[in-house]
Amino acid sequence: MAVSLREYRARIKSTESMKKITRAMELIAASRIIKAQQRAQSAAPYARELTRAVSAVATFSNVDHPLTTEPENATRAAVLVVTSDRGLAGAYSSSVIKEAERLAEKLREEGKQVATYICGRKGEAYFKFRGRSVVRSWTGFSDQPSLEAAHEVSQALISAFVDEEGEGVDEVHVVFTRFRSMLVQEPTAVRLLPLEVVEGTEAPSKEEALPLYEFEPSAEAVLDSLLPRYVESRIFFALLQAAASELAARQKAMKSATDNAEELIKKYTRIANQARQAGITQEISEIVGGVNALADAQAGSE
Repeated sequence: MAVSLREYRARIKSTESMKKITRAMELIAASRIIKAQQRAQSAAPYARELTRAVSAVATFSNVDHPLTTEPENATRAAVLVVTSDRGLAGAYSSSVIKEAERLAEKLREEGKQVATYICGRKGEAYFKFRGRSVVRSWTGFSDQPSLEAAHEVSQALISAFVDEEGEGVDEVHVVFTRFRSMLVQEPTAVRLLPLEVVEGTEAPSKEEALPLYEFEPSAEAVLDSLLPRYVESRIFFALLQAAASELAARQKAMKSATDNAEELIKKYTRIANQARQAGITQEISEIVGGVNALADAQAGSE
């Protein structure tokens, strides 16, 4: 019984150490969520005005641009999957991967080949473990994305889209996790190219008149400059949303782990107390039994 008691005490001690770790990770994630939300809010005005400018140019110029031209027979599509670099975030990465798998299956049913691009080590490991080919992957910035990383990703996707020779693609889709609230993070699939100038709440309302522009040197040159920046801003927006969602999922997972550790400590403490009481009762019974046996032996000798 003493050995069992030592085992329970060791389990209580290890669980308490684990609880401290999960609690610390929960607090770190909570502090970083605020910064991630502030970054997303800071990037919103630029994205909104860029959306208005692209909408106005695309509406009043009537110029066919490679990034806005719908292919007649799309045969190949690129899918960018935004996952996390680290674990301990609950079902965050698995949810976005499931959404990407559903999108890929839908594209294959339409007769399109799927070229996969990955952001995050979790997605990279998922496809590598299953022996699936990945065109290109980026890692190391899932919880703190930078504009430079978004620029690199957007350039790779745009190059694949406008590549008419070799293995170019006819469509570009992005699968990421949209941050709705601290409790709700929604895996979302968005078609990025051919360009549809729609960015949710950032798009101008129907009642709002678009500004008129004069194009210098030409509408084609303006679109050549604006559209890549617009694609980059949408990818940056997706990365910021994914970062906030990852931190929210990690905070929720670590809080659940901390609560479970607390319950486990209570359970082990109760079992250890029962084991200690059982040991004391057994020792008392052995003492009483020994005294009775000694008394019986003395009475028999008399």
